[in-house]
Amino acid sequence: MQYVVTFGEIMGRMAAPENLRLRQSRTMDVTYAGAEASVASSIALFGGRARYITALPKHSLADAVMDTLRMVGIDTQFVLRTDAGRLGLYFLETGANQRPSNVIYDRADSAVSLTSADQYDWEGIFTDAQWLHISGITPALSKTAADATLTAARKAKAAGANISCDLNFRKKLWQWNPAHQPRELAGEIMREILPYVDVVIANEEDCADVLGIQAAETDVDAGNLNTERYPDVARQVVKLFPNVSKVAITLRESLSASHNNWGAMLYDAEQKKPFFAPLDADGKYTPYQIRNIVDRVGGGDSFAGGLIFALITPELSEPQTALRYAVAASCLKHSIKGDVNWSTRAEVERLTGGSASGRVVR
Repeated sequence: MQYVVTFGEIMGRMAAPENLRLRQSRTMDVTYAGAEASVASSIALFGGRARYITALPKHSLADAVMDTLRMVGIDTQFVLRTDAGRLGLYFLETGANQRPSNVIYDRADSAVSLTSADQYDWEGIFTDAQWLHISGITPALSKTAADATLTAARKAKAAGANISCDLNFRKKLWQWNPAHQPRELAGEIMREILPYVDVVIANEEDCADVLGIQAAETDVDAGNLNTERYPDVARQVVKLFPNVSKVAITLRESLSASHNNWGAMLYDAEQKKPFFAPLDADGKYTPYQIRNIVDRVGGGDSFAGGLIFALITPELSEPQTALRYAVAASCLKHSIKGDVNWSTRAEVERLTGGSASGRVVR
């Protein structure tokens, strides 16, 4: 099995303990996380080969980041250690019931945002790689990071790798060009990257935020999704970017911060057919009801990691099977504290097989 490469920023995650508000907290739970690192972690924990590319400063906190990556089996040989830039941070307040979670970013002048594309060893990175995963988060950091993301996509395509991109719109981050509003800037930059992409991944509102493609009869803020409208969203994405072979959209119905319904759609452009998961015994889309969320941060990344792993694993690669695996993986992630999905392939397959009672495994 060749490597799945992911490229992006990993940060210190400073989380208020339990459900405390940030202004209440005098201590923080410190871990290290980032969207693309979480995808790489999932792939490695499922049994795949994952390589993570980033830039980190030369100090002991960044050493702890490297330890975190290596602990789950991620290849870090091409991670840059630089004299310029700092370790980015984000602060997390976990919501409950009707109070939403909140994230504060502290990522200005991070090492990734200052490291130019020509400093990465792209030839070595993609020599034995079959896949690149990127997201809309990294190009939101700075023009330098946006250029590096575009270069990564170009180099991966030249090396014959498949490319997936999670649109991952973050309004708080797209601020580096004051002449453009965040959505306008995101749309401009992502339209340069998407012509190189094979698999587009998005949540229920990313396509509207980044590409202006809205699912009709849907109110994301109210938690009301008309899932039958999302195949049309995917068709419009493929029409804009004919190079795209698959469009995956996660479908989160947020009934409260603690109770979400969770599922997804995968549109296969070659078959011109949408697939949904999970399905009930009659083949009808019936989302997982997650009533006691432990930590939803990283839910989308666990979906992306599960989908990529399934698509590169022959016995899981059929679209319906791959989607079912990805949705089950991300469902389990909601029960795990931290960004990383510490679920195994066996646990995911038990859930896809119908074992959802949560009974003790003895």
